[in-house]
Amino acid sequence: MGRPVVFIHGLWLHATSWQPWVDHFAAAGYSASAPGWPHEPPTVDEARANPDVVANLGIDDVTNHYAQLVEALGEDTVIIGHSFGGLFTEKLLGEGIGAAGVAIDPAQIKGVLPLPLAQLRSGLPALGNPANLHRSVSLTEKEFRFGFGNAVTEEESAELFAKWSIPSPARPLFQAAAANFVLHSQAKVNTANSTRGPLLLISGTADHTVPDVVTRSTLKQYRDSTAVTELKQFEGRGHSLTADSGWQEIADAVLGWLKSNDLSS
Repeated sequence: MGRPVVFIHGLWLHATSWQPWVDHFAAAGYSASAPGWPHEPPTVDEARANPDVVANLGIDDVTNHYAQLVEALGEDTVIIGHSFGGLFTEKLLGEGIGAAGVAIDPAQIKGVLPLPLAQLRSGLPALGNPANLHRSVSLTEKEFRFGFGNAVTEEESAELFAKWSIPSPARPLFQAAAANFVLHSQAKVNTANSTRGPLLLISGTADHTVPDVVTRSTLKQYRDSTAVTELKQFEGRGHSLTADSGWQEIADAVLGWLKSNDLSS
């Protein structure tokens, strides 16, 4: 068995959207898996049919779920997350859980101040109605196109929506949006930890949901840590970069970074 790798998805994509990565990392010698969020049904169809099972989940609920999974796999586990999965990755690594982390287009953590208009628009399907705090919310194909598929063709965006999009709890978005006004926000990350493993932040420069300026601001939050913290930007890539036809470019960059930090399989 190779080094464990756990993939964590974000809002509105099912865990099985990571399957190409799981296979790719397994071929590279890693023991890869992509477990879903708490109560997440095992298939896209079941998740769409049962939206309420994930309603009201918060950041700590999901982080604690993955903390248990990672700790069971062992301290040499690498954690790779996308969007809110990236935020969970940062929280776990900040708490000393996992050997290294890769946060791809990570959701906004406490302390990050930029709030571009595109990001606000991407969050409106959930944040637009305060009652959604306790609900799960689905994106329309048009909303998915703006938030995820803006950097691919309209046809590919529609295909990704049909294949992977699921209802997700709105609570994490509300928590992240209010983080800088809440003393003990669940979106707070221990960015000052200097004993944690290496962290790679990845951004797509065309991302609407987590714009590049947000990820660059996230990097600055780690200025008080001497641990390895790096940023890699991918020109013209949107929020769908882990699931669209260009996913392997991102995956290979991550594999190369792991190797350069002595985290091979």
